[in-house]
Amino acid sequence: MLRALDIHDMLIIDRLALNFQPGLNVLTGETGAGKSILLDSLGFVLGWRGRAELVRQGADQGEVTAEFDLPTGHAARAVLEEAGLPVSDTLILRRVNARDGRKTAWVNDRRVSAEVLRALSDTLIELHGQHDDRGLLNPRGHRDMLDTYANLGPQIATAHTAWTALGRARKALYAAEARVAEVRQEEEYLRHAVGELDAIMPEPGEEATLDAARRMMQASEKIKKDVARAGEALGMQGAEGQLSDANRWLGGAADRADGRLDAPLAAIERAMFELDAAQRGVEDALDALSFNPAELEQTEERLFAIRGLARKHNVLADDLAAFADDLRERLALLDNSERGLADLQKAEEAALAAYDAAAVALTDARSAAATSLDAAMAAELAPLKMERAVFATVVSNGPAGPDGRDDVSFTVATNPGAPPGPLNKIASGGELSRFLLALKVCLSQAGQGGVTMIFDEIDRGVGGATADAVGRRLAALASGGQVLVVTHSPQVAALGAHHWRVEKRQTEDSTTSTVIPLDAAARIDEIARMLSGDQVTDAARAAARALMPS
Repeated sequence: MLRALDIHDMLIIDRLALNFQPGLNVLTGETGAGKSILLDSLGFVLGWRGRAELVRQGADQGEVTAEFDLPTGHAARAVLEEAGLPVSDTLILRRVNARDGRKTAWVNDRRVSAEVLRALSDTLIELHGQHDDRGLLNPRGHRDMLDTYANLGPQIATAHTAWTALGRARKALYAAEARVAEVRQEEEYLRHAVGELDAIMPEPGEEATLDAARRMMQASEKIKKDVARAGEALGMQGAEGQLSDANRWLGGAADRADGRLDAPLAAIERAMFELDAAQRGVEDALDALSFNPAELEQTEERLFAIRGLARKHNVLADDLAAFADDLRERLALLDNSERGLADLQKAEEAALAAYDAAAVALTDARSAAATSLDAAMAAELAPLKMERAVFATVVSNGPAGPDGRDDVSFTVATNPGAPPGPLNKIASGGELSRFLLALKVCLSQAGQGGVTMIFDEIDRGVGGATADAVGRRLAALASGGQVLVVTHSPQVAALGAHHWRVEKRQTEDSTTSTVIPLDAAARIDEIARMLSGDQVTDAARAAARALMPS
């Protein structure tokens, strides 16, 4: 609910502070007194696009501050949270317009963009009038209005879920089809490459092992003769025989040497032990250096084959095994593609069927709601002296989306037999105002959600009993909420719970506009003025009293 509006140096307003109340708030005044300036200023602080020049002549900048109550659960709280702004029970919007055209805005003392203001304004204010292109006259919002009227939230949530599931199923199917198409283009290459790799079956680390074995076999012929010669030198014809002789000779002389040969004999024994180890190592080396010449050929062939495949596929030799696994996986995808695609197609068909069911259910619910809304509108239009007018909610086929496959538009026919057309194209000024009021009354049955409704001269072109019917519907809309109405109709003004008069004051060098709250006596005079003109007579006052509810 709008609590307060403070305006400084905007157009012909130097300073103005207004405190609004729940219920029906009425603003009246002569034409040109400045009523539209109040709406321009409110639209400015809400981020709406409006007049380019708003700063009062002679001022450096204009400023507007608006204060709103935000009860728990108000939609504006979610906007504040999403924007990272502080949330409390009070919302204060402030916007400044500099003389050079620069505009700066704050929300609860945090600087924000005009986009944030507009997002908040959608949850705070509804403006209704002949130029109401943001609200009821905007065909883009008609489906949402019908859905709200019919409380279709659960059905829409079901359609959202089905649409999301359908999107996932289609994405999975399209991705699989793309992968299969890509693999099918290289099927010949894959089968040939996998055949080559399967014939060799390279393993990680095998290239290094083969290369080491090849090098050893190539070098073995050169070193084997020297190793064999060394073996002979260590054997009985060489070192072993000589050590054995030396050990025998010294052993025979040791008994007569008084222990002097004990140490040399022990050393010879150790040498013979080490010599034995050297002989075994040489024998092992000779065994290792012994190979079949065909083995070298086989090793080289496999080594060169592995290296050739690595160069051909531009991968490291140690990565050939993983590369082969990848190719086999792609080939398996192709070989199993029909079954896999069939499963994905079934999943897509099931998701489409679920979405179709949800969309059809929404269409049926909207069609039923359209019939109900049309009947409610007919009941509302009759007291507004438009009993011959026809309001029709048209539900037609539209593009599929998360909210179903329906387009919704509000159409009217003001004369019997005339073809229906868009609301803002067919109705005249006064008719349009009454259509909008009746529509808002019907739609308000779904709840207002804390939104302040503003009606800008919605009673234009009507009077008498029709104006009284307009006023009573405005008062009904304001019950339990807040409605601001700018009016020239005394019947409407008389039904207001709170009343302000907008006045223009002129001096030799300035013109300003001000707003005066009216008490009970002043209200009678103002309504009498609206009835009789400049000369307020006792009869006009009596007529004013008669209009006002007791």
